Amino acid sequence: MHFLYSKNHIDSLQHLTTFDCQTCCMDDNELICRILSGNMNAFTFLVNRYRKLVVHITGRLIQRQEEVEDVSQEVFLKVYQSLGKYRNECKLSTWIATIAFNTGINHLRKLKNEDSRINIDDSSVVRSLTDFRTENYEQIDLHRYIRDQIELLPINFRTVITLFHLEEFSYLEIEQITGMPEGTVKSYLYRAKAILKEKLKFVVDKDSLKYVKEISNEQ
Repeated sequence: MHFLYSKNHIDSLQHLTTFDCQTCCMDDNELICRILSGNMNAFTFLVNRYRKLVVHITGRLIQRQEEVEDVSQEVFLKVYQSLGKYRNECKLSTWIATIAFNTGINHLRKLKNEDSRINIDDSSVVRSLTDFRTENYEQIDLHRYIRDQIELLPINFRTVITLFHLEEFSYLEIEQITGMPEGTVKSYLYRAKAILKEKLKFVVDKDSLKYVKEISNEQ
């Protein structure tokens, strides 16, 4: 069953913050059934449940805050219009993440100004990352520093590290979302972590290695 849903409707969802208890307790399959039956309160809750995921993915790809909101709204418009085609072959979060990734990539293709960053050489990336002097270490917010460095990674690198570490998708799920082979996903993730560790070694002392482990996933 297909429902037409306007961007204005998506905009209005951002102002709705209260839901009936029954809707809040529903799992994804129950929400989908309610949405396909025309229950917009259920869709409002679905948007709020997955807004952070969509913004994470589109934000990592686009990196222009004023555009991220519009693209995220476009993602949820597509989610609503395509929900009747969802066949539960993967988790709903993976399906929505796939739509978010493809929508973000299509947006970048229209802009035609991010292509040079996709296959940038690793050594160039290291040189381009923001520098901090070691003596200023205690004055910086290390978590913010790490996030800033992720933002400066090539587009594929920052995408896979976001999906794997922040959203906790598996390699297989990232392959489904991005269309990259699992081997490529692992390669990008390894290289992204290597770049981050190269920069972090200049600002992280032995007592703060736990923060590096959050990114490098080392024991």
